[in-house]
Amino acid sequence: MMALCEHSSLSDLSNSCVRASWAAIIPAALALLFCFLAIPVPGQLETIFHLVKQPFRNFLTLREAEALDFTGASASEQDVPKTKMPVWRNLLLSGLSLAETLGWLGLGSYCLVVQLDDSWSNIRMFLIAFSWMYAALRPMLRSTATPPYDLFALYVFHLALSALNFGGALYDHTAYGEPLPSTWIFAANILHLLVLCTLVILVLRMPLAVPSSHIDTSEIGKSISPEDYTTLWGWITFLWVKPLINRGTTQTLNESDVWSLSPTMQARPLYMKFSTLKRKTLLRRLWAANSLDLLLDFGLTYVSVVFNYLGPFFLKQILDSLDPEGDDAGSRAKMSKAYVYAFLAFLCTLCKAEADVQHLWYGRRAATRIRAELMTSIYDKALKRKDFSGIVDKDAEKNRKAKPSMDSKADDPKAGADVGKIVNLMAGDANRCSNMVSGAYFLYGAPFELLIASIFLYQLLGLSAFAGFFVLIVIWPLNNFVAKRAVRIHKGLSTARDKRMGVLNELISAVKFIKFFAWEDRWIQRVMDAREVEMQWMVKSRVNSVCFSLIWSTAPILVSCTAFFVYVMRGNQLTVGTAFTAIALFGMMRAPLNVIPAWIVQILQTGVAINRISTYLGEEEVDEQVSTLKKGAVSPTDQIISGLGLEHGTFKWNEVEEKNQEQEAGKKSATQSNAGNGHGEDDASTAVDSMSVAGSEVTDRRFELTDITVTFPEGELSVITGPTASGKTALLMALLGEMTRLEGRLIMSKDPSKVDQFGLQHSISYAAQSPWLRHQSIKDNILFGYPLDEERYQAVVECCALQPDLDMLEDGDTTEIGARGVSLSGGQKARVALARAIYAPTKYILLDDPLSAVDSHTARFLFDKLFRGSLVQHRTVILVTHHVELVLPGTYYLVRMLDGRIDTQGTVKDLRARGVLDDIAHDEAVEVHKEEQAIEVAETSAGAVDEADAEGDAKPVGKAKKPRKLIEEERRETGSVKWAIYKTYLKASSYLTWVILTILIVLSQLLGVTEKLWIKVWGQAYGDSGNTNSTMHVMNSFLSPEHEIPLDHTYSPLHMSASQLYPSPTARAMASNWPRAQDHPFFYIGIYAAISLGAPFVSITGVITQYTGALRASRILFRRLLVGVVRATMRWHDVTPQGRMLNRFSKDVETVDSSLAGTLQAVNSSLANFAASVVTVIFFFPLFVFPATFIGFIYRHLAIGYLNTGRDLRRMESNTRSPIFANFGELLEGIVTVRAFSAEQRFLDNHNAKVDLTTKMWYTFWMTNRWLLLHFDALGALGVLTTTLFALLGYVDAGLAGVCITSAMAFTSSVYWACRFWTALELDLNSVERVVEYLDLPQEPPAIIESNRPPAYWPSSSSSNKDALISVENLVLKYAPELPPVLHGVSFQLKARERVGLLGRTGSGKSTLAMSILRFVDPTSGRILIDGIDISTIGLHDLRSRITFIPQDATLFSGTLRDNLDPFGDHEDSECLDVLYRVHLLNESQLASQRTSREPSRPASIHGVEREGTIASTSSASPTNTETESRTVITLETQVSAGGTNFSQGQRQLIAMARALLRRSAIIVLDEATSSIDFATDAKIQATIREEFNDSMLLTVLDKGELVEFDTPWNLIQKEDGIFRNMCLKSGTFAELQSAARSKMEETKTV
Repeated sequence: MMALCEHSSLSDLSNSCVRASWAAIIPAALALLFCFLAIPVPGQLETIFHLVKQPFRNFLTLREAEALDFTGASASEQDVPKTKMPVWRNLLLSGLSLAETLGWLGLGSYCLVVQLDDSWSNIRMFLIAFSWMYAALRPMLRSTATPPYDLFALYVFHLALSALNFGGALYDHTAYGEPLPSTWIFAANILHLLVLCTLVILVLRMPLAVPSSHIDTSEIGKSISPEDYTTLWGWITFLWVKPLINRGTTQTLNESDVWSLSPTMQARPLYMKFSTLKRKTLLRRLWAANSLDLLLDFGLTYVSVVFNYLGPFFLKQILDSLDPEGDDAGSRAKMSKAYVYAFLAFLCTLCKAEADVQHLWYGRRAATRIRAELMTSIYDKALKRKDFSGIVDKDAEKNRKAKPSMDSKADDPKAGADVGKIVNLMAGDANRCSNMVSGAYFLYGAPFELLIASIFLYQLLGLSAFAGFFVLIVIWPLNNFVAKRAVRIHKGLSTARDKRMGVLNELISAVKFIKFFAWEDRWIQRVMDAREVEMQWMVKSRVNSVCFSLIWSTAPILVSCTAFFVYVMRGNQLTVGTAFTAIALFGMMRAPLNVIPAWIVQILQTGVAINRISTYLGEEEVDEQVSTLKKGAVSPTDQIISGLGLEHGTFKWNEVEEKNQEQEAGKKSATQSNAGNGHGEDDASTAVDSMSVAGSEVTDRRFELTDITVTFPEGELSVITGPTASGKTALLMALLGEMTRLEGRLIMSKDPSKVDQFGLQHSISYAAQSPWLRHQSIKDNILFGYPLDEERYQAVVECCALQPDLDMLEDGDTTEIGARGVSLSGGQKARVALARAIYAPTKYILLDDPLSAVDSHTARFLFDKLFRGSLVQHRTVILVTHHVELVLPGTYYLVRMLDGRIDTQGTVKDLRARGVLDDIAHDEAVEVHKEEQAIEVAETSAGAVDEADAEGDAKPVGKAKKPRKLIEEERRETGSVKWAIYKTYLKASSYLTWVILTILIVLSQLLGVTEKLWIKVWGQAYGDSGNTNSTMHVMNSFLSPEHEIPLDHTYSPLHMSASQLYPSPTARAMASNWPRAQDHPFFYIGIYAAISLGAPFVSITGVITQYTGALRASRILFRRLLVGVVRATMRWHDVTPQGRMLNRFSKDVETVDSSLAGTLQAVNSSLANFAASVVTVIFFFPLFVFPATFIGFIYRHLAIGYLNTGRDLRRMESNTRSPIFANFGELLEGIVTVRAFSAEQRFLDNHNAKVDLTTKMWYTFWMTNRWLLLHFDALGALGVLTTTLFALLGYVDAGLAGVCITSAMAFTSSVYWACRFWTALELDLNSVERVVEYLDLPQEPPAIIESNRPPAYWPSSSSSNKDALISVENLVLKYAPELPPVLHGVSFQLKARERVGLLGRTGSGKSTLAMSILRFVDPTSGRILIDGIDISTIGLHDLRSRITFIPQDATLFSGTLRDNLDPFGDHEDSECLDVLYRVHLLNESQLASQRTSREPSRPASIHGVEREGTIASTSSASPTNTETESRTVITLETQVSAGGTNFSQGQRQLIAMARALLRRSAIIVLDEATSSIDFATDAKIQATIREEFNDSMLLTVLDKGELVEFDTPWNLIQKEDGIFRNMCLKSGTFAELQSAARSKMEETKTV
């Protein structure tokens, strides 16, 4: 260049030749580069080129995403856009470019002839013509409807360089008086600039994408996101967000008002592509899927940093230009230059704002995609993984009293995650990874900033600058220690949070049962204990954060003071210019130095999260036979295995294999224990007993299905029977592929796409023993995603005996079922699940004991109408049941299980011929009527069943009405956060905390002012030496709190000024009687250090105060929330999904725990900064009030739109998050059913839709934030430009110009931050809002009424009221005031020691009457007296703790068996063992051996001893020689998994019975308590009950909520046309029942 332009340097833009050269070379080079890139890559280099290009490829383009999303159309069809590029645009682009080409060629040719001596000038014109030729040909050769980015780059460079050329000529004329170019050249330049502007505008108006054929263009901007289809200008300015903000400003937004996500960010297409990536680690997969976004985020961050530092550089040049020294000509040139710098500074700020917005968008897109990818991966894994839900935490007992160790491996994630942990992975860990990515630019920018600052400092202070850095090296080991400790603490905190959520999950799942037994206080304490462990980790985390803050807030001050000290010691004079510039630079370094350690911790914590997710994703999966997701589509040529059965199969319950040296031994030895029919807790319960760990000391043989060979005949009814815990459910689980196969072969093939000649799919339907129902209507549960066939549906409802129930329900089959079917009785749930299995057009039907939950005449009805009807014709039905005698006439094949093996199998015909059949039938039917008695006691559900919709007179079906919703939509607050919410939080964290913080904020601002004043004094102490204006007034770090809300656990410091403001020491307000700075530099350095160190110490005090208040608020609000939820009425629990409650306890509590106090603090600080900057502005520069008012008005308009829209979006995000977790929890419970029905893909699609809904709220919120950032930055730049122009025009004293400009910057930035943090605060307070909503729930009556407590012996069988122990008088009950009565004027009296049976059809009010005794519903009128006391006058705890209720679905809790029997430690071990013996869980020899081996009265688990064993198989009472000893022995220390899923349904009922016997209540209510127990064991238990309550027996019959019959069984069975007599006649066993009633009457007479 020097040779070309007469020895001018490359950067001398004041030379017109240099400017013109750049204007020619750069566009020509760009055009050449584009031509080169268009050349095809040679074959040899293709692989290398592909590898290099790989990270720069867009992982999922819009066309790809649409093709994946609309699977009905092929990818090629998707590519056809609706409209082609307008021809006029092409012609205009090419025409104007061609005109430019010809113009420059003509000019070049003319000059070639005229100016022979200036060859370079001629070449320049031909170079420009070349670049325009490319621009002319490009639209013709490669026409696109979307912006041609190569042309856009070319046009922009041409425009910028032409403007530089033209502007340079004008500047030379103004500053140096050089003549302007000739008129025609001047006109040509203007025309050239106009052409360039036209071309740029044309490209800016082109859309980013053209909608494909299936996109309704009228919906773009309404239901379809305009993001993909906006113009380039709309994208650059983020105007595509504006329509939503306009909507949100004036109205409350609803879900339908927010447009959907771009297909490139939707979960389904993203996961479909993400799942095809094959990489060694999860981290590499995430990188492969998001590399382009991360690289662009990285690159644009550096662009932003460069522009960030150019702004202050130009401002410094302006301040230097204002120096009045020099002659007039020089002064005029300086002023002209100052105007140029003012506009360049304005442009730099705009470019920085644009670079910020773009890099933040790419970072946010990566974060959005990673969140969707991880959440969907976790859900997809749940659909494929083996079910470990019954695993016992082996270490729980050992760790219960052990102190947490600080071993770095102690909390490393383990496989076999429970429901609580899996939900946490999705809620917490996936979010943490996503947030890490969206804020990673902090890390990119910090080292670059430090490098720039270091170079400047070296130029300023020489080697002394590095003396300051020596302090950092000294501090680093300390920082390292704190960082490592932070990771360890984070692991501990995550584990503690998982455990707390696990306990809460268990509590909320079983809250009804806990209320039955009045155990609320015990459980509240159990959760609070887990919470206390979490709080202790949080305290450690906070202490660690304070250490971090202390290290990194004092470090920059120590660095600067050390550097100054060494500088002066080396004999240098510390001048005012040097001191101020150095202080500004050290101030700049403060932010990046703070950021780096905080983000190192953040990275390490994200590493922990990825490790946890990775461990979970690596867990064992079921095989392809079982999972349709893994199998994929089956081609028609694939051979389908026919039949269903097992060949030489040995199976064990799923267990987590521990990887240690003894693993191989473990494979051969201990297998999972479960002496039982496996589960009953639904399909979800893949019953596993305890974590069988290789090398375990347990030598008991684990439960296995051994050497099973069975093939079930096609198209016939097969029955599986056997005693309790013999392995019947386990056999079904093995057939479904849900057990771990040790050897043998499973004959089973699912292919729903294959249909046989009868219209049946080659797949399975399944009904579990504990029915798994979804939170939907009854109809939707039966259809289960299959299309509605009205005729078939009606036939299924009729044959499953559901029609009478539906007639009784007000809303019929549209009645909504609550979570886990709470609004139905046990029998109804079983029949809905049965109907679902029958309705599905599947070839194989597996039914796990559906008859046990229904009464005898319903069982007979089901057998006659269903099992012998047309609905199961040609279908293979496998039925587990004890009712062998009932089903025998229709049974073709029979299998009898015993101790995990097949004892007998064969066709009924063969077995009858062999004479074995009668024995089996006798075994199972010998006590049939005993079970029927138990069922007739109460055919109801496990708890206070919601019969509100069920009972009362059936409504005539006439006009259709909208069905009543059992579960209402989640409530959402509208408008700004109410003062009451602020008050709740301020009160919980203590008003004193906030008084102290306010004082500290004021103190912090005062310290800031003092620091500035001291610098002023210091400057004055130098006298007039040094140029006071040469300071770097506005060195503003890129990393001063920017863009994002503060990180987790790193609260923002009190003094949050975005710019380091150091006003020029020009005011002479202070007396100059200080010592000379040249003579006493250390005096000034010392006081400066003292003031500067005061600020971080005030800040740390504030942080500590903040943490203390936050922890106090967390404790108080959590306890109030917990007590409120646990003590809420049963009706509220029935209509509130668990996911909604768990969301409050997880995400919302976490917000209150971690970020809320910091955000509130940041708001206070930013408002204080705002006030300080306003005062400074008015004091130094009163004229700024006018532009400030105008700018302030625009700020207010933008801020209101953002606040209103952002608030609604964040509230909707919170509400749409709940269904994800509710749905996820529901899936994990019913995973076996979902897999059996091959419904995994439907569930995955449903999950994707829910993820997209919450992600669209989250993502759109951040887009509104980006819009605000861009507009606020632009306004800030305008404010600074206005101020600079005021200063240049002479309205401001030259000496005060620096102060004015920096004050304007402070004003604009503080407005932005006040707005940003206020929004963040409202979002965090949304969590408090949601918690507060649950603090005021409808509560049950008081637990204890001190003034009215019953006597200790109450209720007593021997009291004066024994003839009317329970007296019901005119009882009328309603579930809610607006609902019809459920019981109408019921009255009766029960004597002490009577055994009373409560009978009636489903929905007749049996359960309601039972519940009213426990006061789950209070009477509308009438009363209930127990032993002379009106139960409505005493506390619930006093009532429920004296009455025992044994529900049908017995609930067990995690812990030991002893904890379950006697949670309060009220009884001795011998008593606990005795009740286990009385319910036949122990035999005599086991009881004797355990009694002798135990200390006489040791409380449960006091030594933390763990003996893993399993429940004994119960002996059969068969007269044949099949009775066997149980193989494994249970002890009081036997571990129980959450929900008791490592026991069979029958075993859980036995334990519940044992628990009741231990309480020795005078009143016991049984609810079908033995329905899942084989008849032999049932007979023994009935005998036990008779021994306990050994007097006469009455029967009560209810119908439609009214008492219709009440007498002894014999009298009722004799009553002609009596309801009881009719029930007996329908049961099919009338003779046996009549005989039993007669013998009972005779027995009573003889007594």
